[in-house]
Amino acid sequence: MSAQAEIYIGTSGWSYPKGEGTWNGYFYPKGKIDELEYYSQFFKTVEINSSFYRPPNKGYVYNWVRKVPRDFLFTVKLWQKFTHPKMYKEATGEDAVINQEDIDLFQDSIEPLVKYNKLGALLAQFPPSFKNDGIGQKILTGIIRKFGQYRLAVELRHHSWSDDPNTAALLRENNIAWVQIDEPKFKTSVAAEVPLTADMAYFRFHGRNAEMWWNGDNETRYHYLYSPKEIEELADKINTASDKTKLLFAFFNNHWQAYAPRNANDMMKALQLPFQDFPAQLKLSDE
Repeated sequence: MSAQAEIYIGTSGWSYPKGEGTWNGYFYPKGKIDELEYYSQFFKTVEINSSFYRPPNKGYVYNWVRKVPRDFLFTVKLWQKFTHPKMYKEATGEDAVINQEDIDLFQDSIEPLVKYNKLGALLAQFPPSFKNDGIGQKILTGIIRKFGQYRLAVELRHHSWSDDPNTAALLRENNIAWVQIDEPKFKTSVAAEVPLTADMAYFRFHGRNAEMWWNGDNETRYHYLYSPKEIEELADKINTASDKTKLLFAFFNNHWQAYAPRNANDMMKALQLPFQDFPAQLKLSDE
């Protein structure tokens, strides 16, 4: 394994308390525990997904900082108002008209992470319908302009972006990481392999449950456990990227019944990174 990049392996979110896909009993022990403190015993990074729905309460963010070890890093998904205007309108009834107050609000909410050197990166995840057209290009360049002072990763999922060599050129020019994603592939999907475009690499592993990808819900869509062979395949990609970057994040988003932390632990073993096995009393979901 290359030592060039500092490698951080974790999961997309840490709190899944309800529904069939709950982590309770699968990753978190029964009884009252602080989930983030518990999670940070095993992993040194997590991707904050709640920030997609609204900028986090600054007081909560301060508490998160206090609960994790010194070498722990958070990455933060951008608010859906910036990246998913249709979804934002469906959720709020308001048009996603971006103004400086929105940007200031979001930046202020993550200020504790910046202040205490806990911010690994921001993630701008765009929907599969986000195309490389005049509107899409304007939105992407706007995100880069407004948030480019942070380490920034961009998840583009429509093939029109990977079909155009100008995409990689724009991201390289601004040192923006093009997110490497693993998910079911369809005719509209971005290329399976996209270039490294920054001194940071950012991987997101969503699972490969093609059958439920469009038909399932927010839980069943991610009902997929990566096999040992698939983990080795993904580990090879991480190792290759680590040779060419200084910082690397990889997050598992296959969150059904704590598949994500299981596979994140598998990945740390495959990369020969320090790891801690989960307590034996936790049950394993059926594969």
